[in-house]
Amino acid sequence: MTTPHNSILLVLLASLIGSLAMVLLKLGADRHRDKRAPSQWLMPIGGGIALFLASSVLYVLGIRNGSLTVLYPMVSLGYVWALFWARWFFNEPFNRSKIVGLSLVVLGVFFVGMGNS
Repeated sequence: MTTPHNSILLVLLASLIGSLAMVLLKLGADRHRDKRAPSQWLMPIGGGIALFLASSVLYVLGIRNGSLTVLYPMVSLGYVWALFWARWFFNEPFNRSKIVGLSLVVLGVFFVGMGNS
């Protein structure tokens, strides 16, 4: 079974939206930890949950016409997005271990995708 390009794009978009959802959950969790008012942490947490729901819908739309063994590993690309979001939003550092690990994730997704042809 070949995987259509639109299925690949939907799953990639789902992973991107899912990683942004995690940013909102982290933001809400940080605000909750700092004992801020519920109005300051409920909105980001609710937004994160809504984005996870949207991500799940896109994922379902993506996998219905494609090969699960190709598309499911693409969800792990959310880890790549998360590294950049963590740097941008939370000023978390890049280091050699993170770069190597994420490079292996991308390489793995590439080889799994090659196995479909």
